Amino acid sequence: MVQKDKEFSLDSPQHKGKVRRPLAERMRPRSIEEVVGQSHIIGEGCLLPNLIKENRVSNLILAGPPGSGKTTLASVIATEGNCKLLRVNAVTSNASELRETIKLVKYYGSENCFLFVDELHRFNKAQQDLLLPDVESGEVRLIGATTHNPRYYIIDPLLSRCQLLTLDPLPAKTIEKALNHALQNTSNGLGEQACTATKSILEQLAILSEGDLRKAYNFLETIVEGLPTKTKISEGHIKGFCRERSIRYDRDEDEHYNTASAYIKSMRGNDPDAAIYWLAKMLAGGEDPRFIARRLIIFASEDVGLADSRALLMADAAFRACETIGLPECELNLAHVTLFLATCPKSNSSTLAISKAKQEINNSPIQAIPPSIQDRHGRNKKYREQDEGYLYSHNYPENISGQSYLEKPLKLYTPKNSGAESAILERIQKWMKLKEK
Repeated sequence: MVQKDKEFSLDSPQHKGKVRRPLAERMRPRSIEEVVGQSHIIGEGCLLPNLIKENRVSNLILAGPPGSGKTTLASVIATEGNCKLLRVNAVTSNASELRETIKLVKYYGSENCFLFVDELHRFNKAQQDLLLPDVESGEVRLIGATTHNPRYYIIDPLLSRCQLLTLDPLPAKTIEKALNHALQNTSNGLGEQACTATKSILEQLAILSEGDLRKAYNFLETIVEGLPTKTKISEGHIKGFCRERSIRYDRDEDEHYNTASAYIKSMRGNDPDAAIYWLAKMLAGGEDPRFIARRLIIFASEDVGLADSRALLMADAAFRACETIGLPECELNLAHVTLFLATCPKSNSSTLAISKAKQEINNSPIQAIPPSIQDRHGRNKKYREQDEGYLYSHNYPENISGQSYLEKPLKLYTPKNSGAESAILERIQKWMKLKEK
């Protein structure tokens, strides 16, 4: 006879387990003095530390990459001002929960309580609108945190009611010191394991974390937890992290556009090493190779142009390779064309010419087409009693007849003395002399 198990309940005492707090949470600063980095907003001579200690901080939006200290700073602001910090995570919350939390904040009073909204950009416009009346009246003091560009994801009325503070990725030296402290700290850190690491090892972990202190703590905790006590951490212990390193690269977000910008500007500046580096970063971050190839096609005309007209053919070939071959092999085609474009002579004369022409179209009366070069065939022929004087260019030396093709002459294209365009410059100068005759 099978004995019936006791009724299972998550609320029963025997099923209540201890929460294992990660190292990053255990090491979180409790005071403004313990906060590392961000000297541009909390360093010596800055106003914010005094406002925090005197509980005179108004509505804030903290923007910055993961692990830069947004949640930590919000916690410190509340702790230093002896205030409660009521948290709402925009990822899991909804309008109903937000309303209830706002009621609770108003119950405690804005002098004694902050509303902290993590991942604020995840609230839609209607949810962000819910914050406006109480934030404006002062009944709620808001601290919002976002990893996205607030100017794109936070509504303007809310931005205008808050002070925007941008947090930077933490420098490797700062992260290195924090890791060393965590390794020795016996109360909240990893001191009980008595593991040691050289400055070089901590430096490597700091670099691998890419300015994200939380990621650095996670690296260190995982390594130490997997080792016997009193072990000296070696390069072999961190090799796995090098192999499995994740690149901070959010497609369609700031990192995506910043990296693409660095890539284009490196090619424009004739730096093949930098260009190939940023290409490798985009590919490692999972970028669509067709996006990269489209940028190459634009670059070929915008920045190389007539200095080497092969550039457009090469870029178009790279795009077709990305579509027909795909990853990983098309990486070779992208690298090939990237290096070709980075080392090409450069000319933006096409870009400047079309820009000047558009400006002329927009700012001046549209010129009439001279009768001599209007269409004289088909349906237009019956309206033309006589030849309007068109001079057939092939009947003249070097196709220069001296005829004008605009009512009012304009100088829109200026060839550059670069690459193949040098020959174009010489031809145009020669044609100008022929035309004058």
